Amino acid sequence: QVHLVESGGGLVQAGGSLRLTCRAPGMITSVFWGYTVGWFRQAPGKQRELVARITSGGEITYAESVKGRFTISRDSSRKTTSLQMNFLKPEDTAVYYCNFAKGSVDYWGQGTQVTVSS
Repeated sequence: QVHLVESGGGLVQAGGSLRLTCRAPGMITSVFWGYTVGWFRQAPGKQRELVARITSGGEITYAESVKGRFTISRDSSRKTTSLQMNFLKPEDTAVYYCNFAKGSVDYWGQGTQVTVSS
């Protein structure tokens, strides 16, 4: 079992920025290379949805609603993934979860609250 540690959530006004970071301190670096890492979010009363993900080969996918505002990155030497969120909107309010996935293996962070006030 891999433990993922998230940080960076909080309260921000609309138009502001936040940066989320997820690290896997117990994961071997060579193992991290093979994982797709990503961020999902879940707002109250809604299903969890993909926000962004980046494969081991560097292919990036963004949800349409965040394109041009959010940027995902990964640092294999530090075994981390980050999500830079700019021009935040109230509809971005949700609990954000990081995810490491490879084949049938899935690891999730504990979730971090992002609240955007209007």
